[in-house]
Amino acid sequence: MFTIVVEGGDPAAASVTGEFEGEPLHFAATGDGTLAALAAAPLDSTGARTLVLEVTHADGTTDARRMEVQVARGEYSLQRLTVAPEYATYPPDVQQRIDAEWERAMAVARRSHETPRMWEPPFTLPRDSRVTSGFGHGRTYNGVVQSRHTGTDFAGSVGAPITAPARGVVALADTFYLGGRVLYIDHGAGLVTGYLHLSAHEVEEGDIVERGRLIARVGATGRVTGPHLHFIVRYGQHAVDAFSVTDLVGAVP
Repeated sequence: MFTIVVEGGDPAAASVTGEFEGEPLHFAATGDGTLAALAAAPLDSTGARTLVLEVTHADGTTDARRMEVQVARGEYSLQRLTVAPEYATYPPDVQQRIDAEWERAMAVARRSHETPRMWEPPFTLPRDSRVTSGFGHGRTYNGVVQSRHTGTDFAGSVGAPITAPARGVVALADTFYLGGRVLYIDHGAGLVTGYLHLSAHEVEEGDIVERGRLIARVGATGRVTGPHLHFIVRYGQHAVDAFSVTDLVGAVP
């Protein structure tokens, strides 16, 4: 994840709209005459990617711009995991369930662009514990490469507390086949967080939560090798490294 900053210019930039990698951008004034927005690239994207902006100036004139953003390849490891056979290969009816649940999570991500921004910096982590698996690693299950790790795993025993990293609205609270008991929070302006493998929800869909509020508890539900929190951060439909968000949100006051 990264920040796009548009300087004030002459005449001054009054507002900016734009798009990067299929996701709209949400610009906010920084207080020093510039406007800034968060943006994200898909996990496996590399090379030149097109950024499209339209700047509206204080005098009513507009300025359309297209530019290339160079995206570097990430360095990720391969993790080998062993799980119960029913979580390694799936019959058609289970695969249909998995696909439907994935679409529900992605629908939350898409709708987040329609939610006004609710968060304010800082953006904190949901647990103050050891990271057991970082973002982006390839994963084999029972010897077969099946996925990339699009979240960050935090250590914790069953029942350990999980707190909200920023203000938002609980958009989804349910039990999924792979994720087990899950929770998704829409923070607005494209930013969504997800929490998987929970033992309990402490909030309900529609609840407004503030940073630091207890929202759930660590568990071992779904496809897991043991209790932990799988923490997801998405900008629109693009999964991003949670630590990149904690570093960046302060750049967009």
